[in-house]
Amino acid sequence: MQVKLETAIEIDAPAALVWSVLLDFDAYFEWNPFVLGVQGLTIPGERLRVSIRPPGSRSMSFRPRVLTVTGGRELRWLGRFVVPGLFDGEHYFRLEPIGTTRVRFVHGEDFSGLLVGLFKDSLLSSTRDGFEELNRALKRRAESLRASVCRGNSKSVEAACSVQHLVVA
Repeated sequence: MQVKLETAIEIDAPAALVWSVLLDFDAYFEWNPFVLGVQGLTIPGERLRVSIRPPGSRSMSFRPRVLTVTGGRELRWLGRFVVPGLFDGEHYFRLEPIGTTRVRFVHGEDFSGLLVGLFKDSLLSSTRDGFEELNRALKRRAESLRASVCRGNSKSVEAACSVQHLVVA
């Protein structure tokens, strides 16, 4: 069985800034209510250690393998429960720039395997709620950083916050 879960939100910040916030795993505890922490290198083939807390549930950890890192655009990993085909989840974060100072953040997961049917209701409620919490928190974080880093009129904001010029400490 397969279940696709996808959420999206528009963020008033340049893609480079949103990407920077997304990959700053050490700061997740400051803003991320769903993904409590990520450890490891975002290099295809490497394993991460990811801790999450779905709304209304206990926290859990797993060790997915990084599939894709497309600089500033997409991060994908694959998590498996015990053996391939039992319960697999291909998780993704994707940025779709809307001009130079705005982005559509797409956050989803494609679940497959023999056990997916047993968890379908939970995936479509609690997990979706967690994804949407993360999306809203990422939006708040990125827009707050943009406000503090990218000040000025529209031309200077565009210049200061473009992909080529943005530096986030």
